[in-house]
Amino acid sequence: MPSTGKAIVLIGVIIIVIGLVVWLAGDKFSWFGQLPGDIRVERKNFRFFAPITSMILISVLLSLLLWVIRRIF
Repeated sequence: MPSTGKAIVLIGVIIIVIGLVVWLAGDKFSWFGQLPGDIRVERKNFRFFAPITSMILISVLLSLLLWVIRRIF
């Protein structure tokens, strides 16, 4: 049970760090969501946005982060 508590605290700390980065440096990430491969369709009464490249980038970064965390613990 103590390992579950540590995991919950670690997840909370990671969420807080991500929140602080977005809050303090959010304007620095204006390019995010406008990468090549992100699909954006805007018409008169219709708007569609599928951030495919951005989702792949987030997936790779989270996979790398979780791999590092598993190697440490």
